[in-house]
Amino acid sequence: MSKSFKYGIIGAGSMGREHVRNVNIIDRAEIVALSDPNDESINQSLSLLNKKVPCFTNYNEMIQADLVDGYIISTPNFTHIDVLKDVIKTKKHILVEKPLCTTIKDCIEFRDLTKNYPGLIWTAMEYRYMPPVKRMIDEIHNKTIGNLKMLSIREHRFPFLVKVNNWNRFAENTGGTLVEKCCHFFDLMRLIVKSEAKQVYASGNQDVNHLNEKYNNKTPDILDNAYVIVDFQNGVRALLDLCMFAENSTNQEELCAVGDIGKIETAVPSASSGKNSSELRIGYRKNGKTLDEIVEVDEEILKVGNHHGSTYYEHISFLDSIENSKPAAVSLNDGLQAVAIGEAAEISIKENRIVKMDEFKI
Repeated sequence: MSKSFKYGIIGAGSMGREHVRNVNIIDRAEIVALSDPNDESINQSLSLLNKKVPCFTNYNEMIQADLVDGYIISTPNFTHIDVLKDVIKTKKHILVEKPLCTTIKDCIEFRDLTKNYPGLIWTAMEYRYMPPVKRMIDEIHNKTIGNLKMLSIREHRFPFLVKVNNWNRFAENTGGTLVEKCCHFFDLMRLIVKSEAKQVYASGNQDVNHLNEKYNNKTPDILDNAYVIVDFQNGVRALLDLCMFAENSTNQEELCAVGDIGKIETAVPSASSGKNSSELRIGYRKNGKTLDEIVEVDEEILKVGNHHGSTYYEHISFLDSIENSKPAAVSLNDGLQAVAIGEAAEISIKENRIVKMDEFKI
Protein backbone atom coordinates (compact mmCIF):
# COMPACT_ATOMS: atom_id res chain seq x y z
CA MET A 1 0.00 0.00 0.00
CA SER A 2 1.28 3.48 -0.84
CA LYS A 3 2.24 5.81 2.01
CA SER A 4 -1.00 7.74 1.49
CA PHE A 5 -4.03 5.61 0.68
CA LYS A 6 -6.32 7.59 -1.62
CA TYR A 7 -10.03 7.43 -0.84
CA GLY A 8 -12.87 8.57 -3.05
CA ILE A 9 -16.18 9.20 -1.29
CA ILE A 10 -19.41 8.38 -3.09
CA GLY A 11 -22.11 10.08 -1.05
CA ALA A 12 -20.98 13.24 0.75
CA GLY A 13 -23.90 13.54 3.18
CA SER A 14 -23.75 13.30 6.96
CA MET A 15 -22.01 9.90 7.09
CA GLY A 16 -19.72 10.85 4.24
CA ARG A 17 -18.64 13.90 6.23
CA GLU A 18 -17.93 11.72 9.26
CA HIS A 19 -15.56 9.69 7.10
CA VAL A 20 -13.90 12.91 5.89
CA ARG A 21 -13.29 14.11 9.45
CA ASN A 22 -11.81 10.79 10.51
CA VAL A 23 -9.59 10.28 7.47
CA ASN A 24 -8.31 13.83 8.02
CA ILE A 25 -6.53 12.71 11.21
CA ILE A 26 -5.01 9.55 9.72
CA ASP A 27 -1.50 10.21 8.40
CA ARG A 28 -1.46 7.35 5.91
CA ALA A 29 -4.73 8.16 4.15
CA GLU A 30 -6.42 11.07 2.40
CA ILE A 31 -9.62 11.98 0.59
CA VAL A 32 -8.79 12.81 -3.04
CA ALA A 33 -12.25 12.91 -4.69
CA LEU A 34 -15.91 13.45 -3.80
CA SER A 35 -19.11 12.54 -5.58
CA ASP A 36 -22.65 13.63 -4.74
CA PRO A 37 -25.50 15.10 -6.82
CA ASN A 38 -26.32 17.53 -3.98
CA ASP A 39 -24.23 20.73 -4.09
CA GLU A 40 -24.71 21.48 -0.39
CA SER A 41 -23.38 18.06 0.60
CA ILE A 42 -20.33 18.53 -1.63
CA ASN A 43 -19.66 22.01 -0.27
CA GLN A 44 -19.93 20.91 3.36
CA SER A 45 -17.49 18.06 2.74
CA LEU A 46 -15.09 20.37 0.90
CA SER A 47 -15.12 22.78 3.83
CA LEU A 48 -13.87 19.96 6.06
CA LEU A 49 -11.04 19.03 3.70
CA ASN A 50 -9.49 22.51 3.55
CA LYS A 51 -8.14 21.67 0.11
CA LYS A 52 -9.44 21.40 -3.42
CA VAL A 53 -10.23 17.94 -4.73
CA PRO A 54 -12.07 16.86 -7.86
CA CYS A 55 -15.84 16.76 -7.30
CA PHE A 56 -18.38 14.89 -9.38
CA THR A 57 -22.17 14.97 -9.51
CA ASN A 58 -22.15 11.51 -11.08
CA TYR A 59 -20.03 8.87 -9.35
CA ASN A 60 -19.41 7.08 -12.67
CA GLU A 61 -17.37 10.11 -13.74
CA MET A 62 -15.21 9.62 -10.64
CA ILE A 63 -14.80 5.95 -11.54
CA GLN A 64 -13.74 6.85 -15.08
CA ALA A 65 -11.21 9.39 -13.77
CA ASP A 66 -9.42 6.54 -11.89
CA LEU A 67 -8.07 8.74 -9.08
CA VAL A 68 -8.39 6.51 -6.04
CA ASP A 69 -7.15 3.35 -4.34
CA GLY A 70 -10.49 2.65 -2.72
CA TYR A 71 -14.06 3.88 -2.43
CA ILE A 72 -16.21 4.78 0.57
CA ILE A 73 -19.87 4.30 -0.34
CA SER A 74 -22.16 6.33 1.91
CA THR A 75 -25.08 6.99 -0.41
CA PRO A 76 -28.75 6.42 0.59
CA ASN A 77 -29.41 2.75 1.42
CA PHE A 78 -31.61 2.01 -1.58
CA THR A 79 -28.85 3.07 -4.00
CA HIS A 80 -26.19 0.72 -2.61
CA ILE A 81 -26.82 -2.22 -4.90
CA ASP A 82 -26.53 -0.16 -8.10
CA VAL A 83 -23.51 1.81 -6.88
CA LEU A 84 -21.77 -1.40 -5.80
CA LYS A 85 -22.39 -3.03 -9.18
CA ASP A 86 -20.64 -0.11 -10.87
CA VAL A 87 -17.79 0.21 -8.38
CA ILE A 88 -16.78 -3.48 -8.51
CA LYS A 89 -15.87 -2.98 -12.16
CA THR A 90 -12.86 -1.01 -10.89
CA LYS A 91 -11.54 -3.95 -8.80
CA LYS A 92 -10.57 -1.35 -6.15
CA HIS A 93 -11.01 -1.67 -2.38
CA ILE A 94 -14.51 -0.87 -1.08
CA LEU A 95 -15.81 0.27 2.31
CA VAL A 96 -19.61 0.34 2.06
CA GLU A 97 -21.74 1.85 4.78
CA LYS A 98 -24.35 -0.24 6.53
CA PRO A 99 -26.71 -1.69 5.60
CA LEU A 100 -24.91 -3.52 2.81
CA CYS A 101 -28.18 -3.41 0.84
CA THR A 102 -31.81 -2.94 1.84
CA THR A 103 -32.88 -6.53 1.12
CA ILE A 104 -31.48 -10.03 1.49
CA LYS A 105 -32.11 -10.51 -2.23
CA ASP A 106 -29.81 -7.61 -3.18
CA CYS A 107 -27.14 -8.71 -0.69
CA ILE A 108 -27.11 -12.22 -2.18
CA GLU A 109 -26.92 -10.81 -5.72
CA PHE A 110 -23.93 -8.69 -4.76
CA ARG A 111 -22.26 -11.61 -2.99
CA ASP A 112 -22.63 -13.76 -6.10
CA LEU A 113 -21.20 -11.00 -8.30
CA THR A 114 -18.05 -10.66 -6.21
CA LYS A 115 -16.78 -14.21 -5.86
CA ASN A 116 -12.98 -14.07 -6.17
CA TYR A 117 -13.07 -10.25 -6.10
CA PRO A 118 -9.43 -9.02 -5.99
CA GLY A 119 -10.02 -6.03 -3.71
CA LEU A 120 -11.16 -5.77 -0.11
CA ILE A 121 -14.93 -5.45 0.41
CA TRP A 122 -15.69 -4.18 3.91
CA THR A 123 -19.13 -3.56 5.42
CA ALA A 124 -18.95 -0.52 7.71
CA MET A 125 -20.24 -1.70 11.09
CA GLU A 126 -18.83 1.01 13.33
CA TYR A 127 -20.30 -0.24 16.60
CA ARG A 128 -17.80 -3.13 16.68
CA TYR A 129 -15.04 -0.55 17.07
CA MET A 130 -16.40 1.48 19.97
CA PRO A 131 -13.61 1.00 22.57
CA PRO A 132 -15.85 -0.08 25.50
CA VAL A 133 -17.78 -2.46 23.23
CA LYS A 134 -14.56 -3.98 21.89
CA ARG A 135 -13.25 -4.45 25.45
CA MET A 136 -16.51 -6.12 26.41
CA ILE A 137 -16.34 -8.45 23.41
CA ASP A 138 -12.75 -9.40 24.26
CA GLU A 139 -13.74 -10.29 27.83
CA ILE A 140 -16.69 -12.38 26.67
CA HIS A 141 -14.55 -14.27 24.18
CA ASN A 142 -11.90 -14.81 26.87
CA LYS A 143 -14.58 -16.58 28.95
CA THR A 144 -14.29 -14.03 31.76
CA ILE A 145 -17.97 -14.62 32.54
CA GLY A 146 -17.86 -18.29 31.60
CA ASN A 147 -20.08 -19.65 28.85
CA LEU A 148 -22.29 -16.93 27.41
CA LYS A 149 -26.01 -17.60 27.81
CA MET A 150 -27.83 -14.27 27.34
CA LEU A 151 -27.06 -10.97 25.59
CA SER A 152 -29.10 -7.77 25.63
CA ILE A 153 -28.57 -4.50 23.78
CA ARG A 154 -30.62 -1.41 24.50
CA GLU A 155 -30.63 1.75 22.42
CA HIS A 156 -32.85 4.56 23.68
CA ARG A 157 -32.22 7.62 21.54
CA PHE A 158 -33.50 10.43 19.35
CA PRO A 159 -35.54 9.99 16.13
CA PHE A 160 -33.97 9.54 12.72
CA LEU A 161 -32.07 12.61 11.56
CA VAL A 162 -33.18 14.66 8.55
CA LYS A 163 -31.53 13.45 5.33
CA VAL A 164 -31.48 14.89 1.82
CA ASN A 165 -34.99 14.60 0.33
CA ASN A 166 -36.06 12.82 3.54
CA TRP A 167 -35.27 9.48 1.95
CA ASN A 168 -34.91 7.81 5.36
CA ARG A 169 -38.56 8.34 6.27
CA PHE A 170 -39.76 5.33 4.29
CA ALA A 171 -39.07 1.63 4.68
CA GLU A 172 -38.87 1.07 0.92
CA ASN A 173 -35.77 3.30 0.88
CA THR A 174 -34.12 2.06 4.07
CA GLY A 175 -35.09 -1.59 4.38
CA GLY A 176 -37.06 -0.60 7.47
CA THR A 177 -35.77 0.59 10.84
CA LEU A 178 -34.67 -2.88 11.90
CA VAL A 179 -32.49 -3.14 8.79
CA GLU A 180 -31.35 0.48 8.50
CA LYS A 181 -30.58 1.24 12.13
CA CYS A 182 -30.39 -2.11 13.83
CA CYS A 183 -28.17 -4.10 11.47
CA HIS A 184 -25.38 -2.66 13.68
CA PHE A 185 -26.78 -4.48 16.69
CA PHE A 186 -27.50 -7.73 14.89
CA ASP A 187 -23.92 -7.67 13.65
CA LEU A 188 -22.74 -7.22 17.25
CA MET A 189 -24.91 -10.12 18.36
CA ARG A 190 -23.38 -12.45 15.78
CA LEU A 191 -19.86 -11.29 16.60
CA ILE A 192 -20.33 -11.72 20.35
CA VAL A 193 -22.29 -14.97 20.25
CA LYS A 194 -20.09 -16.59 17.56
CA SER A 195 -23.07 -18.28 15.96
CA GLU A 196 -25.72 -17.70 13.31
CA ALA A 197 -29.32 -16.79 14.05
CA LYS A 198 -31.80 -19.66 14.07
CA GLN A 199 -35.06 -17.74 14.53
CA VAL A 200 -36.32 -14.23 15.20
CA TYR A 201 -39.38 -12.89 16.98
CA ALA A 202 -40.12 -9.17 17.13
CA SER A 203 -42.78 -6.78 18.41
CA GLY A 204 -42.74 -3.14 17.37
CA ASN A 205 -44.61 -0.19 15.93
CA GLN A 206 -44.51 3.41 14.78
CA ASP A 207 -46.10 5.02 17.81
CA VAL A 208 -44.71 8.57 18.10
CA ASN A 209 -42.29 9.78 15.42
CA HIS A 210 -43.10 11.31 12.02
CA LEU A 211 -46.85 10.63 12.26
CA ASN A 212 -47.76 14.19 11.29
CA GLU A 213 -45.25 14.47 8.44
CA LYS A 214 -46.14 14.22 4.76
CA TYR A 215 -43.84 13.81 1.77
CA ASN A 216 -45.53 13.74 -1.65
CA ASN A 217 -48.77 13.07 0.25
CA LYS A 218 -47.26 9.99 1.89
CA THR A 219 -46.86 9.52 5.66
CA PRO A 220 -43.59 7.96 6.86
CA ASP A 221 -43.87 4.29 7.76
CA ILE A 222 -40.69 3.54 9.72
CA LEU A 223 -40.85 1.84 13.11
CA ASP A 224 -39.78 3.94 16.10
CA ASN A 225 -39.70 1.21 18.77
CA ALA A 226 -39.29 -2.55 18.96
CA TYR A 227 -38.23 -5.56 20.96
CA VAL A 228 -36.39 -8.19 18.94
CA ILE A 229 -35.48 -11.63 20.30
CA VAL A 230 -32.91 -13.65 18.36
CA ASP A 231 -32.32 -17.32 19.13
CA PHE A 232 -28.91 -18.53 17.94
CA GLN A 233 -27.94 -21.97 16.72
CA ASN A 234 -25.57 -22.50 19.68
CA GLY A 235 -28.37 -21.92 22.21
CA VAL A 236 -27.55 -18.33 23.19
CA ARG A 237 -30.46 -15.91 23.08
CA ALA A 238 -30.21 -12.16 22.49
CA LEU A 239 -32.57 -9.22 22.90
CA LEU A 240 -32.64 -5.80 21.25
CA ASP A 241 -34.63 -3.07 23.03
CA LEU A 242 -35.01 -0.08 20.69
CA CYS A 243 -36.78 3.20 21.37
CA MET A 244 -36.31 6.23 19.12
CA PHE A 245 -38.34 8.71 21.16
CA ALA A 246 -36.14 8.63 24.26
CA GLU A 247 -33.90 11.66 23.77
CA ASN A 248 -33.22 12.31 27.45
CA SER A 249 -31.84 8.88 28.34
CA THR A 250 -28.96 8.54 30.77
CA ASN A 251 -27.13 6.30 28.31
CA GLN A 252 -27.86 5.98 24.59
CA GLU A 253 -26.54 2.42 24.25
CA GLU A 254 -26.28 -0.21 26.96
CA LEU A 255 -24.97 -3.75 26.56
CA CYS A 256 -25.23 -6.63 29.01
CA ALA A 257 -23.96 -10.19 28.67
CA VAL A 258 -24.59 -12.96 31.19
CA GLY A 259 -22.59 -16.17 31.41
CA ASP A 260 -22.75 -19.13 33.75
CA ILE A 261 -20.22 -17.61 36.18
CA GLY A 262 -20.79 -13.87 35.84
CA LYS A 263 -22.14 -10.82 34.09
CA ILE A 264 -20.49 -8.02 32.12
CA GLU A 265 -22.04 -4.70 31.17
CA THR A 266 -21.16 -1.33 29.70
CA ALA A 267 -22.77 1.77 28.22
CA VAL A 268 -21.72 4.15 25.44
CA PRO A 269 -20.82 6.55 26.85
CA SER A 270 -21.46 5.91 30.54
CA ALA A 271 -23.17 8.87 32.18
CA SER A 272 -21.21 8.26 35.37
CA SER A 273 -17.83 8.27 33.58
CA GLY A 274 -17.97 11.29 31.27
CA LYS A 275 -18.50 11.86 27.56
CA ASN A 276 -15.16 10.38 26.49
CA SER A 277 -15.22 7.29 28.70
CA SER A 278 -17.33 4.30 29.67
CA GLU A 279 -17.43 2.03 32.67
CA LEU A 280 -17.00 -1.68 32.07
CA ARG A 281 -18.34 -3.71 35.00
CA ILE A 282 -17.93 -7.43 35.65
CA GLY A 283 -19.83 -9.11 38.49
CA TYR A 284 -19.32 -12.70 39.58
CA ARG A 285 -22.10 -14.93 40.87
CA LYS A 286 -20.56 -16.82 43.77
CA ASN A 287 -18.02 -14.68 45.58
CA GLY A 288 -19.63 -11.25 45.27
CA LYS A 289 -16.52 -9.94 43.52
CA THR A 290 -16.81 -7.09 41.02
CA LEU A 291 -14.26 -5.63 38.62
CA ASP A 292 -14.67 -2.10 37.29
CA GLU A 293 -12.68 -0.51 34.48
CA ILE A 294 -12.92 2.91 32.82
CA VAL A 295 -12.41 2.71 29.05
CA GLU A 296 -11.50 6.08 27.55
CA VAL A 297 -11.45 7.44 24.01
CA ASP A 298 -8.89 10.02 22.93
CA GLU A 299 -10.68 13.38 22.73
CA GLU A 300 -9.22 14.20 19.30
CA ILE A 301 -10.69 10.96 17.93
CA LEU A 302 -13.98 11.46 19.76
CA LYS A 303 -14.60 14.93 18.39
CA VAL A 304 -14.34 13.96 14.70
CA GLY A 305 -17.21 11.47 14.76
CA ASN A 306 -20.62 10.65 16.14
CA HIS A 307 -19.98 7.00 16.96
CA HIS A 308 -17.75 7.18 20.04
CA GLY A 309 -14.47 7.02 18.12
CA SER A 310 -15.40 3.89 16.22
CA THR A 311 -15.17 5.28 12.68
CA TYR A 312 -11.52 6.17 13.25
CA TYR A 313 -10.66 2.71 14.57
CA GLU A 314 -12.60 1.10 11.73
CA HIS A 315 -10.47 2.97 9.17
CA ILE A 316 -7.28 1.94 10.94
CA SER A 317 -8.39 -1.70 10.77
CA PHE A 318 -9.43 -1.31 7.11
CA LEU A 319 -6.04 0.14 6.17
CA ASP A 320 -4.17 -2.50 8.18
CA SER A 321 -6.02 -5.24 6.33
CA ILE A 322 -5.05 -3.78 2.97
CA GLU A 323 -1.43 -3.19 3.97
CA ASN A 324 -1.02 -6.72 5.35
CA SER A 325 -3.18 -8.53 2.77
CA LYS A 326 -5.62 -9.71 5.41
CA PRO A 327 -9.31 -10.49 4.80
CA ALA A 328 -11.95 -7.93 5.77
CA ALA A 329 -12.64 -7.97 9.50
CA VAL A 330 -16.25 -7.07 8.66
CA SER A 331 -16.99 -9.11 5.58
CA LEU A 332 -19.63 -9.04 2.90
CA ASN A 333 -21.20 -12.06 4.62
CA ASP A 334 -21.32 -10.14 7.92
CA GLY A 335 -23.22 -7.39 6.13
CA LEU A 336 -25.59 -9.91 4.53
CA GLN A 337 -26.34 -11.77 7.77
CA ALA A 338 -27.07 -8.53 9.67
CA VAL A 339 -29.53 -7.45 6.98
CA ALA A 340 -31.13 -10.91 7.08
CA ILE A 341 -31.82 -10.69 10.82
CA GLY A 342 -33.23 -7.19 10.38
CA GLU A 343 -35.47 -8.29 7.52
CA ALA A 344 -36.64 -11.27 9.56
CA ALA A 345 -37.54 -8.93 12.43
CA GLU A 346 -39.50 -6.63 10.11
CA ILE A 347 -41.41 -9.64 8.73
CA SER A 348 -42.04 -10.94 12.26
CA ILE A 349 -43.72 -7.66 13.22
CA LYS A 350 -45.78 -7.42 10.04
CA GLU A 351 -46.93 -11.05 10.14
CA ASN A 352 -46.99 -11.51 13.93
CA ARG A 353 -45.00 -14.73 13.88
CA ILE A 354 -41.64 -16.32 14.58
CA VAL A 355 -39.44 -16.18 11.47
CA LYS A 356 -37.09 -19.10 10.90
CA MET A 357 -33.84 -18.01 9.28
CA ASP A 358 -33.72 -21.04 7.01
CA GLU A 359 -36.73 -19.54 5.19
CA PHE A 360 -34.30 -17.24 3.39
CA LYS A 361 -32.03 -19.90 1.85
CA ILE A 362 -28.94 -17.73 2.33
